[in-house]
Amino acid sequence: MFIAMNRFQVIPGEEDAFEHVWLSRDTHLDRVPGFVEFHLLRGETQEDHTLFSSHTVWKSREDFEAWTRSEAFRQAHRNAGDNKPLYLGHPRFEGFEVIQTVKP
Repeated sequence: MFIAMNRFQVIPGEEDAFEHVWLSRDTHLDRVPGFVEFHLLRGETQEDHTLFSSHTVWKSREDFEAWTRSEAFRQAHRNAGDNKPLYLGHPRFEGFEVIQTVKP
């Protein structure tokens, strides 16, 4: 299993607009092989930003990498540049191979 995360430092006062962009877009993920689940996370608010993270779970790193090369990826991200005024800098990507999973 592979977890892909992007961290966004959202400008104070732009949190609702940022959430709207994510909640109203078509991610195209439901049709992508190897996709397991997606979460949009809201973290702590600092003086200069509120931390958000997109958290996507994949069956494998290969499935995630195939998604990043797909037409579905291009469609899901086609308007990403339009939203730059909502956050500071570029999103910060972090990828993780799952070592252990504990379930109830």
